[in-house]
Amino acid sequence: MTEASLPDSKDERAMPEVLLVTGMSGAGKTAAAAALDDLGWFVVDNLPPSLLMDLISTVSKDDATRRVAVVADVRGGVFFGELRGALEEMATDGVRPIVLFLEASDEVLVRRFESARRPHPLQGRGRVVEAIDREREELSSLRVAADMVIDTSLLNVHEFAARLRTAFAGEEIGLRAVIVSFGFKYGLPVDADLVADMRFLPNPHWVAELQPQTGQDTAVSEYVLKQPGAADFLDRYSDLVGVVSEGYLREGKRFITLGIGCTGGKHRSVAMSEALAARLREQGIETLVVHRDLGRE
Repeated sequence: MTEASLPDSKDERAMPEVLLVTGMSGAGKTAAAAALDDLGWFVVDNLPPSLLMDLISTVSKDDATRRVAVVADVRGGVFFGELRGALEEMATDGVRPIVLFLEASDEVLVRRFESARRPHPLQGRGRVVEAIDREREELSSLRVAADMVIDTSLLNVHEFAARLRTAFAGEEIGLRAVIVSFGFKYGLPVDADLVADMRFLPNPHWVAELQPQTGQDTAVSEYVLKQPGAADFLDRYSDLVGVVSEGYLREGKRFITLGIGCTGGKHRSVAMSEALAARLREQGIETLVVHRDLGRE
């Protein structure tokens, strides 16, 4: 190889890790950008998608910047329509961004816009609910293709930041899991990849001394986990997650959200979520537990 044909060392530098943050307006992208900045990500908000590769190429020249988060959403107007083409261009150049999609219920989004006294980016002279419906339709294919979906409807800013820390705080070590305990009477967690139903176990609600306690209390946890079928479920489900995790990693998916439900989200789902989290951590899967409905009446 002649000197003239030697590769430029800058061209051989590894591309930075790229995180694309998108989703519903009002679902928390601004809060996500702040949290990611605190975690050491180089964050760019509202970048026209056509400039993604230019940004990545520029950042890759700086060895100190190895993680880039880009927030892109419908605020970009016609430029946001270029996102699909930009992602295809990135794939051609060997860059596969992680796509984080944030969403919330219509009721919560309307309340947030009313509280902020700001119009929805697609609202125009119409109603905010109409703008939300239009945005959901426009983003439906992007949500389906996302690597991670977070529903922020019931998360406060600290809980949301904890979810992001679990997923994006440091060097990648394998699959990362979030276990969400919930009550079926309050609805399914829309961001769950897998859902398991604990209503096959006896309900501690009907045991007088256990009714006021929760699945985080030792007495309730022991009661739930000693029921017939509980240990078998825990063994088999943790094994299933292990199998699924291998496939997810092969497919480039590094995050999984597991929904564990019971009637009210207070006893059985909470106890089993904590037990499952302990089992997954033993398997080397970094796991965060969120008790969505704990504390509801």
